[in-house]
Amino acid sequence: MVIAAGVLLAVATGSHADEAEGRQHTVLSGKHVAFLVGEGFHDGETFMPMAYLVNRGATVSVIGVEPAVVTAYNSEMTAVVDKSVGDVDVADFDALVIPGGQSPDWLRQHDEVITFARAFFEADKPIASICHGPQVLITAGVLEGRTVTCFADVADEVTEAGAHYVDEPMVRDGNLITSRIPDDIPQFSAAIAAALTE
Repeated sequence: MVIAAGVLLAVATGSHADEAEGRQHTVLSGKHVAFLVGEGFHDGETFMPMAYLVNRGATVSVIGVEPAVVTAYNSEMTAVVDKSVGDVDVADFDALVIPGGQSPDWLRQHDEVITFARAFFEADKPIASICHGPQVLITAGVLEGRTVTCFADVADEVTEAGAHYVDEPMVRDGNLITSRIPDDIPQFSAAIAAALTE
């Protein structure tokens, strides 16, 4: 199943008559978020934050090593990678989201991905990673001295990279937003939206 942002918006939006709810759907209007995705991504950690942001007016682009249709490791869901990291400019985005699954370990083997992630960090733009997502940031060398969380299996690697690991649903340290597991997606998504409105 290929998931498109428009479908996510329709599913997430539903019908809301409340005026406050209507305003909520435009709070991120004009914000452009890159989702860094590769083969073996986690479906919920990708599509749920994506729907949350799109539902609030953000535009999202799925970025990867090259344009392709990639499959989740935990379901038969697929995502369309719109553009390669080499064909986009960090200046065109307001935030970067790195979902978990098996994808981050594969993505970090590509120099252009690491350069892309590091450029977000150097520009002090929000970077949100969940589960195994921090593996990309470890390889990018941007976690030293930062407080982060992640999937428990990645905790030792995060610590070896010089970060302070804490077992919390969501941690924000400067421009870095991290979470552990799918259960943390509500806090993770809300933190991304909050960072985009600051």
